[in-house]
Amino acid sequence: MRFIRQSPASVDEENPYWVSFSDVMAALVVIFILASLVLLTQLIKVRTEVDKEVEHLKKAEEVRRTIVEDVVEELKKRSIEVMVAENHSVIRIPNDVLGFRSGKFSIDNQYLETAREIGEVLAVVIQKENRVDYLDTIFIEGHTDNRAFWGAPGKGNWGLSTFRAISLWEYWRQEISSDLALNNLRNRDGKPLFSVSGYAETRPVVEEQKTEADYQINRRIDIRITIRRPEREDYDVLKGLLGADNATPEN
Repeated sequence: MRFIRQSPASVDEENPYWVSFSDVMAALVVIFILASLVLLTQLIKVRTEVDKEVEHLKKAEEVRRTIVEDVVEELKKRSIEVMVAENHSVIRIPNDVLGFRSGKFSIDNQYLETAREIGEVLAVVIQKENRVDYLDTIFIEGHTDNRAFWGAPGKGNWGLSTFRAISLWEYWRQEISSDLALNNLRNRDGKPLFSVSGYAETRPVVEEQKTEADYQINRRIDIRITIRRPEREDYDVLKGLLGADNATPEN
């Protein structure tokens, strides 16, 4: 009588669920790999965008510094002394260059030629080498000393400082030739490049004002140059992807 030996059942035969479990694990591994590749691709893209923005900001800062230095140097050649201020973002025009008398917002006749030259030099310098593409706004800022004023412009020193900026801007619009006209300049968003503002006595160069020299230093015009930054929406996306919750773009 012959006996037939049966071979032991395979693991799969003993556990019919093993094949299904193996397939699920293999699928999960594939999904994990694909997800990792997608995430890596997104991170590379974000990193590329961040690097582009960083390079743009570096270039914009360089352009701003160059504009300020070039304007100051060119005016110096014409014996017009202006100053660099606030980390190379401001061209400071002191009172003895434009001659704003206490309580007055108009430019005296003897200073008109100087005012025109400043505007022309500014126009030439900022239009070199596509520099306007890196700029957002150029503010003509009026300032006063801390003595109370209630004259014709209204609103006290706020009105006086603003009218000083407006006086210079209007003079530039009228007297600078059309090929250099500052009012024709637009930033990359198509908005006027120049704007005016007044700060009254709130941003003094000399805090303690006791002498006429102190008052004169604070009566001035600042030309503040601001550069382009990432769009708010783009910045928020980048910030969210990078987890930079506390970072804030500044001008």
